[in-house]
Amino acid sequence: MKIKNIFVATLLGSVLIGCNTKEVAYQPTTEVGLRAPAYPLITIDPYTSGWSFSDNLYGTPIRHWSGQDQQLIGVVQVDGQNYRFMGEEKVPMQLIVPTFEKEHWAALYTTDAPKGEWTAENYDASSWKEGKGSFGSPGRLRAITSWRTPDIWVRREVNIDADMLNRDLFIEYSHDDGVEIYINGYREVNTGNSARANVMHRMSDEAKKRLKPGKNMIAVHCNDGGGESFLDFGIWMRKDNEQKFVQTAQQKSVNVLPTRTFYSFEAGGVQLDVIFTAPLLMDNLDLMTRPVNYITYQAKSIDGGNHDVSVYIEGSPQWAQDVVHQLVVSEHVDNGSLHLLKSGTKSQQVLGKSGDNVRIDWGYVYFAAPKQSNITSAIGVAADIQEQFAKSGVLSNTYNPSTTGDLTETMEALSIAHQLGSVGADYSTGYVMLAYDDLYSIQYFGDNLRPYWNRSGNTTITDQIQAAVEEYSSIMAKCAEFDAKLMDEATAAGGKEYAELCALAYRQAISAHKLVEAPNKDLLWLSKENFSNGSIGTVDVTYPSAPLFLYYNPELAKGLMNQIFYYSESGKWTKPFPAHDVGTYPLANGQTYGGDMPVEEGGNMLTLTAAVAAIEGNAKYAEKHWDVLTTWTDYLVEKGLDPENQLCTDDFAGHFAHNVNLSVKAIMGIASYGYLADMLGKKDVAEKYTGKAKEMAQEWMKMADDGDHYRLTFDKPGTWSQKYNLIWNKLLKYNIFPESVAQKEIAYYLTKQNVYGLPLDSRREYTKSDWIIWTATLADDDATFQKFITPLHKFYNETTDRVPMSDWYNTDNKTHEGFQARSVVGGYYIKMLENKLNNLSGK
Repeated sequence: MKIKNIFVATLLGSVLIGCNTKEVAYQPTTEVGLRAPAYPLITIDPYTSGWSFSDNLYGTPIRHWSGQDQQLIGVVQVDGQNYRFMGEEKVPMQLIVPTFEKEHWAALYTTDAPKGEWTAENYDASSWKEGKGSFGSPGRLRAITSWRTPDIWVRREVNIDADMLNRDLFIEYSHDDGVEIYINGYREVNTGNSARANVMHRMSDEAKKRLKPGKNMIAVHCNDGGGESFLDFGIWMRKDNEQKFVQTAQQKSVNVLPTRTFYSFEAGGVQLDVIFTAPLLMDNLDLMTRPVNYITYQAKSIDGGNHDVSVYIEGSPQWAQDVVHQLVVSEHVDNGSLHLLKSGTKSQQVLGKSGDNVRIDWGYVYFAAPKQSNITSAIGVAADIQEQFAKSGVLSNTYNPSTTGDLTETMEALSIAHQLGSVGADYSTGYVMLAYDDLYSIQYFGDNLRPYWNRSGNTTITDQIQAAVEEYSSIMAKCAEFDAKLMDEATAAGGKEYAELCALAYRQAISAHKLVEAPNKDLLWLSKENFSNGSIGTVDVTYPSAPLFLYYNPELAKGLMNQIFYYSESGKWTKPFPAHDVGTYPLANGQTYGGDMPVEEGGNMLTLTAAVAAIEGNAKYAEKHWDVLTTWTDYLVEKGLDPENQLCTDDFAGHFAHNVNLSVKAIMGIASYGYLADMLGKKDVAEKYTGKAKEMAQEWMKMADDGDHYRLTFDKPGTWSQKYNLIWNKLLKYNIFPESVAQKEIAYYLTKQNVYGLPLDSRREYTKSDWIIWTATLADDDATFQKFITPLHKFYNETTDRVPMSDWYNTDNKTHEGFQARSVVGGYYIKMLENKLNNLSGK
């Protein structure tokens, strides 16, 4: 079946900013039904990222996927009245209780559970240790005092001046994992099991009542659930600066398509549409990796009159900072055809830090627009530039930007204004661009690699921005065509709700990667394990994300695996199974994860290599890596049927022996090797390993059988789990397991669903969204597939956790457990991949 495209591309002519044309390229025709938990706006790579975390584009600050603010403001001026349509103004703040970037603050702490009222002001903590904040994992970039136990309790005495008590106060805190913060005994913050960085929490009136002039006590408890640990906190005070853009436009709609997010507003008798476009088109890798996104705006009168309209877009150096304390240098770049506003940190330590909850602080962000007479730009103190636009709709770049100073005291803005002039019933339109030049993207076994778009070092970011201008109309048309085709294909494969999930997943999955070219010219399509541990090139993140790339460009699927093959084949990794990762993003110098996943990663690599062969119709890629594939397969033959106590991709749920689903993965890996051997004409090898896989499958069925379903572990009757690894038996038509195995499981799963979906297994009520869709794809009819998709769609539509799609969430309530903005949502495309493989095989 098919539905109408979410947007219809109507090419009425070229769209030229500054010429104030009465033309528009695209019109929304059908609304998407899904209310996204967060809306993708700027999606270039794991570092250059901007999302709206609220229903209205003006409801919260624009944020990096990690939750850190990325200043981006939009204002439309209609007949002299200003209406904010995007972001929130940043009123300058003063740090009155320092975080560790400003001062290694003194505190008392203990890692033994304290007795009594340990949060009280007069509590006797004389037995506690003295330490300097922050606290965290040894060697971690941000930790001053080592903390590696599950829990830490911290008491910090702070001074608050009397004149601060009537100001707006904000607690800034970073934590890994859950944290509780008490102000003079009153619990003000309780995050539950989550990890965040640089959260700005406005202090409640009740907490402020507890404050007094002079000495106050902040008491904090933080729990580390495993992996890295971290704790830091401070207090900010809002300074007395008047906000210029309090009045907002009225948002009428928002729709998310694969490459675009489309908003519509009304203000002062004018309709304003705003389109965020990331041309992540995988058939053109140079375009896909060009680090330039568009913000298009188009305005028309809706009340029968003409209106004088100007549009203002403001960015900030935050896009080039990890934390706001870092000093920056901003400048107007002299260019005859472009407004080019540039900013970056004063200290350029390229590839100087790695980790999860960090942002880029090397290279340069650019805000750009074509240079036309009715477009003006400025760099300077945000309040001053905003005042210019508020009064006249134009900007004058008279400010000499500071190369030193504290940006917390005077927020700096990089702003562009476009006078659309008198706007009537026809659209007037324009666009600005946000671009990022990271100089070098990845360190790969000691070599610093440029981004793919500049892999030869023979182009510049200015060249790329200029090309983005010249190709604007054609790119917008290509994106519209691609979006329409994807939505049609996804709807045909899995229905409207499935298509909406795929649309929201598309940019998230792609922009969690970075494409570079290895010294041997291999493509390296390197994932960052966002909001998990920051690993780079993680195999068990590659595995769930791969369906998207197998569907659209198998060269990128190979790029997910090339670094792992190289790691083993170079002799740098000597174990008889694949590594878990090749480092911590962006440093790919060797595995940094604390534990191996032997069966998991071996099965993953073998199965995905077979999937590449199925898509390409040949096994040349496998032949190139045959020796190491053989080593991995022999390990699975020896260890895979009844896995010992080891980690798997669902390690957050704990690791255990006799994992039934992990055994399926091993069997699929061995079957994949037999499949590849057959394609290569190695008939004896194919017969041997295919036969072994079938033999293991028969044993599996006996060992795992629990009546009307199969167990979680071989040794525990009365348990169950999703057997999503069976999907390759169906997609690659192995016939290793009889079809009845999957259908028996599907029937049982339908009895275990909660309001928001199918739990991962019998231990807890949480789940993984990617595995739900893999499990659903095991169903042999569309109606059953939909029974798994509808609750998942319902969760994203109703969740109270406004973050980029989490893949780890609770099926019995509206909250997520952890993880956000991860690439694994590329696995949603498994249903579309099934259709493609069926078409290739002639089914």
